Amino acid sequence: MLETIRKRRSFRTFNKIPVEEEKINTILRAIQFAPSANHKNPWRFWLVKNKEILTQLSQATPWGSFIAQAPLAIVVCADEALSREWLEDASIVGAYIYLEATNQGLGTCWVQNRGSKTPKGKDSEQYIRDLLNISDNLRIVATFPIGYPDEEKASHSDQSFQPDKIRTV
Repeated sequence: MLETIRKRRSFRTFNKIPVEEEKINTILRAIQFAPSANHKNPWRFWLVKNKEILTQLSQATPWGSFIAQAPLAIVVCADEALSREWLEDASIVGAYIYLEATNQGLGTCWVQNRGSKTPKGKDSEQYIRDLLNISDNLRIVATFPIGYPDEEKASHSDQSFQPDKIRTV
C-alpha cells in the first residue's frame, strides 16, 4: 500500500486511451468501502463520461479546464442532512479515488467545487447541480477527472517525509 501512496500524484493532462470498464468499476467499488462517521455513508457519486458534459463540467471552476480532456470524471456529493461529518466523509472518499485510480495505473486530481465560483462568478456547486440535475439537498464537494496520465511524475521520495511535523507525547 505504501508504494501506491508514494506513486499518488495529481495529474492534469490525460491521453486519449479510454479507461476500461473493469477499472472504472473497481474504483466505484473501492469508494463504496470508504469509512464514514456512524456508517451513515452520506456520499453520492455522479459518473460523467459524456464529452460534452465533461467540457461543461470543466467550466465549473477557474482551475478545472483540464477536466474536458479526461475520458471520465467522478463528482463527489454528500447529503449534509444525513451526517454532521458529511464533508469529512466525502473527503475520505476523495482519498480513496486517488489511491484506487493510482493502483489501477490511472491519474486524477482533486478539483474543489465546494465554496468555489465559476470563471463567470456563479456558485460552482449550483452550476454543477444544474448541469447534472443534482437535487438541492446534496452538497457538491469535488470533481475527480480520471484517465491515463499524459505526463510523467516521479513517485514521492523519502525526502518528502517530514519528521519535524510529528510530535510524540
